[in-house]
Order: sequence, then C-alpha cells, then structure tokens
Amino acid sequence: MTNWIDSGGHEPRLYSARPTNYERQQRRIGRATRRRSMARLGCALLLIALAAPFGHARDRGQFVNTSAEMKAWFDGLRSGKGPCCSDADGSAISDSDWESKDGHYRVRVPRLGYVIEGQQQELVWVDVPEEAVISEPNRVGRTMVWPIYGYMGVAIRCFMPGSMT
Repeated sequence: MTNWIDSGGHEPRLYSARPTNYERQQRRIGRATRRRSMARLGCALLLIALAAPFGHARDRGQFVNTSAEMKAWFDGLRSGKGPCCSDADGSAISDSDWESKDGHYRVRVPRLGYVIEGQQQELVWVDVPEEAVISEPNRVGRTMVWPIYGYMGVAIRCFMPGSMT
C-alpha cells in the first residue's frame, strides 16, 4: 500500500482520455475574456460620451435680476426632505394653484413637468408632505414649489407658502 499524500492524492486529477495543455487553453480564455471586457468598457464609455450633453444643468435666467445675497439664500433653502435648489427647479405659483386646509397644503403643478408638442401639460393637485414645507420666513413673498418628476409621478421636494398663510 502506498502513502496517499505522497502519491499526489491531495492534488486534483485530470479526467481526460487525452492529455491537454491547460496552461495554453487558460491563456486563450483569459485573452478572450479580456477582449470582451475591454469591448464592454469601450461601449459604456461611448454611451456616456453620447449622453453627457443632454445632462447639463440649465439656466433659465431666473437669477438675472437677483442679488448675490438672494441667490445664496435660495441655494441654502432646505426642507425636511433635503436641499431645495440643488435637486429641483423651483417655480412661483399663483394663489389659485395652492390651498391650505387643516394645516396641510396642496399645490397644482403640471402632470409631467415638460411641454409636449408645444402644449402645456394638464395641472394636477398634489398633496405637500409636511416635511417638504419650508419653515423659515419667505423672503420673496411669492408662493414657491419645487416639484420632482419621477417614474411614479410628481412629488414635492420643497414648498414655501406665500401671503395666503
């Protein structure tokens, strides 16, 4: 009887009828995998480069006649849901597009947030979550809302009541 460990029993055995050169085959597989990975990386970079121009921030001219102090105040506005101006574009709304009932607010905003074929979107009423209400004094006097549009519809990021409160 032979010693099992001394005979190479602890090493994996190749179950093949013919001897193969696994080192060369492994090198070929590695090259193919590397090429595929590089091709995928190249495609991903190309898609990012093509999509990047569409993701730029936009300046709608809302700060043209605004002082630096007022712009800094807008940039610092926060609700319980986080910063207002960093994630969404705020809009001033008229008194007929918001209401207060029993301490809760509702606003009327466009359903999709963009114009389709030159036609404005229908307006829908959206409940304002309590954490979205800005508690500090309104320095602009107008009612402001910061809606966020997602796959589940429109949500209110921040809301600052105006003179009707």
